[in-house]
Amino acid sequence: MKLEHLPRTRDLPTLLDSLEQIAPLLDAMPDVVFFIKDPQARYVLVNQTLARRCGLKSKDALLGRTAEDVFPTRFGPHYTEQDRRVLGGGEPLSDQLELHLYPGRQPGWCLTHKLALRDQFQQVIGMAGISYDLQAPQSSHPAYQKLAAVDAHIREHYAQPISLGELTVIAGLSVAQLERHCKRIFQLTPRQMIHKARLGAASQLLASDMPITDIALNCGYTDHSAFSRQFKALTGLSPSQYRDSCR
Repeated sequence: MKLEHLPRTRDLPTLLDSLEQIAPLLDAMPDVVFFIKDPQARYVLVNQTLARRCGLKSKDALLGRTAEDVFPTRFGPHYTEQDRRVLGGGEPLSDQLELHLYPGRQPGWCLTHKLALRDQFQQVIGMAGISYDLQAPQSSHPAYQKLAAVDAHIREHYAQPISLGELTVIAGLSVAQLERHCKRIFQLTPRQMIHKARLGAASQLLASDMPITDIALNCGYTDHSAFSRQFKALTGLSPSQYRDSCR
């Protein structure tokens, strides 16, 4: 379901009533979280996938609660902050790479989209969102072998500076072709692939006693502050907060 195709409605209850018939379809997507929230960022419609991610059997247990109420402290406040920015300013959140909860309440990578819902007078009456899990790359794609070499290079050299130019040389593609094929095969842009490799390694190192400055340097960041900004952008926590939450 493309969120931009949700119809304008008189009010939020009317929209929820109109979606009631397709709720079983939303529940049938095991790799996609779907939700609608009211202007106070409280869940008013969720699919079964979200309930499972929160360790709940019933979707009703989420209704009337915010993400901050139900997710662990390393994730919940970040999600609620996102919600309030979308609800307050009306600007959508698109193609956001971030850590999410997978089955067993383990963190994993997903892409998140959120947008404000408006009535016929353009007033924000709530918001809708999806988060879909990053799947295995499409190995049947004709350009897969070229892009697999790019992916391997990123995973091997994430601790070093990586330019878009060197990735185009490895793939033998133009910048536009590289961007298009990466999105098609890996569901990520080349820059997102680099961030994912670096921050994935950093999240594992934060479980150790290695100093955060050393972790930043080991994961391809030139300084502690650049690492902290990027880490918080994708997890909602500073590296030190993430380390504390893991412990």
